[in-house]
Amino acid sequence: GDVEIFFITEILHLLIIPQNLSEKEPVKNIGLFCKPRPSVDPKIVNDLVQWLRERNCKLNMDQNSADLTGEPATSPQEKIPSLSELVIVLGGDGTLLNVARIAHSHDVPILGVNLGNLGFLTETTLENLYHTLQSTFNGECDIEHRMLLNASLWREGKKIQDFNVLNDIVINKGALARIVNLTVSVNDQPMTSYRADGLIIATPTGSTAYSLSAGGPIIHPSMQALVLSPICPFALTNRPIVIPDTSRIKVQLAKRHEDEDVRITLDGQLGCDMKSGDILEAEKAQVSLKLVQAPGKNYYQTLRKKLHWGGTTES
Repeated sequence: GDVEIFFITEILHLLIIPQNLSEKEPVKNIGLFCKPRPSVDPKIVNDLVQWLRERNCKLNMDQNSADLTGEPATSPQEKIPSLSELVIVLGGDGTLLNVARIAHSHDVPILGVNLGNLGFLTETTLENLYHTLQSTFNGECDIEHRMLLNASLWREGKKIQDFNVLNDIVINKGALARIVNLTVSVNDQPMTSYRADGLIIATPTGSTAYSLSAGGPIIHPSMQALVLSPICPFALTNRPIVIPDTSRIKVQLAKRHEDEDVRITLDGQLGCDMKSGDILEAEKAQVSLKLVQAPGKNYYQTLRKKLHWGGTTES
């Protein structure tokens, strides 16, 4: 009957006409975030905007990015990730961390364009920007899923703060505070007590940030691990430690710090006070961040370039 003929026709169609299963719809809605003036040359932004519009892309820009183009903003910063299929960040790691904070919950991939020197997160250079973008539109770029760390602060049995971070959680003393005393447990098992200037809890992504400066190890971003790095510990036996990413970490500030200035800083972007007796809980978040990986690049290449491995050093 007609039904059988229809199905036979469809099967023949599939057999005769090759199907490109990897073919994807072109990206249409692009979110654009830029580091503020004078760090970004407006010509760079305007050239990028023109290139994208020539490919029928709709741009979502906040006020800061729009100012660089002389156009009105299309959306508030917080709404742009939800309207976009790809987010482009022009700047450095600080700019990308700020965008990651508002973008991770929307499951949108981020392409970081490094306009500085040291950035580990911004994947592509300005010279390779358009090649990387075209490869992204063609579905040829890999997407890395970077672990996020959930941080919650508890005071007298009540949760008063809750954040997701990409790099690290830092507990440190203020300028006039003495050495802080922190008690750490992992999965409700006592681990150690730190007398130090502070403590860093870092993801693999954040292992090349503040933790590295504090003597912590470099951890490949694909590793399922966390690192605890004390800042200038009083005891030389307090060393950085790598633990599984399934761990639940609790850090309590000793009650002797009633009047001292102790702060929690999240990805270097946000901060809150930590009071005597407060407990910081940290564990792997249920969501991750998507980063576009530039073609031909790998993590070891980034390390060689940023840390000058294998090259000559100037005296």
